[in-house]
Amino acid sequence: MKNFLSKLIHFSGTWTGTIIIVLFLIFFVAQSFVIPSGSMKRSLLIGDFLFAKKFSYGIPTPHLPWLEVPILPDFFDNGHLIEGPKPKREDIVIFRFPKNNKIHYVKRCVAVGGDEILYMDKRLLIHFHEGDEYIKANWPKEKILKLRNKLWVSNPYMGKYPGIQYLPENQSNIFESLLKYYIYDKEIDMSPVYIQDLKSPEYTVNDRPVNALYKKVEADHYYMIGDNRDNSNDSRFWGSIPYRLIVGKPWMIYFSLESRSYTKMLKGDDKFGSGQNHVGLRRVCGDLELDSKECEVLWDQERYKIRWGRIGRRIESIQLEEPIQ
Repeated sequence: MKNFLSKLIHFSGTWTGTIIIVLFLIFFVAQSFVIPSGSMKRSLLIGDFLFAKKFSYGIPTPHLPWLEVPILPDFFDNGHLIEGPKPKREDIVIFRFPKNNKIHYVKRCVAVGGDEILYMDKRLLIHFHEGDEYIKANWPKEKILKLRNKLWVSNPYMGKYPGIQYLPENQSNIFESLLKYYIYDKEIDMSPVYIQDLKSPEYTVNDRPVNALYKKVEADHYYMIGDNRDNSNDSRFWGSIPYRLIVGKPWMIYFSLESRSYTKMLKGDDKFGSGQNHVGLRRVCGDLELDSKECEVLWDQERYKIRWGRIGRRIESIQLEEPIQ
């Protein structure tokens, strides 16, 4: 045994041994990710570097890092070598984008198979598949309403997770954007409906009244929505996530850096203005005009600052606190 351990220690000190150990850790234990967009702001911030636990939901089929090429077949047709626990509501989950499996996304699981969702501007209503008695036993009366002869919970996770917000960054209305996608034959994952007694603005779609979008989550699927709900590309657009695409669960922030330029903070990353952060600029520039040279100078002094208060923090605890910007 002592001879074996000696050889193992020697092997781990070689380049080959180091590479094998690192790949083993990436494949089966933990993998590093960086948050590139603001869809989970303010729970997770752009520039957060985090480790994800790869074993939270079983052991996913290993892929070569960066290339994202699978090194083993999908033996069980579920994307995992070993099947494990499934994502639960409220979990922040890392998964593969269904339209391009080489890209990883991170969102919060808001609903599971059998749950029903109603979405309108600034409101997310969920009827949990366990039924009305489950809802009454687990949610306060002020969050519950009755529609279509069943109980629904309004914005069920707001309050518990302070980072969840409705704050459009480019003055757009994501609910109206979803309706436009639907009207012009662009694929979305929710169906326009009209719900009697629902206090919500009414629209007209294909000559019919609409005041909400509806979805029933497929069995063994998970509905993923960003905490920054007015600025998130998520399941509302491209659908529920099957278990085979689930990768892991964010675990700990090991580094956090604000690196966005003044121009990106002011105008966003693309022509739609996504990723702009006027709230962040206002925090630095105070009463100055945001599009002024003085504000740009102040932001350039703030840029590349390390967010020391986030380093070494576990996601499970930091998501329950008032966000550290």
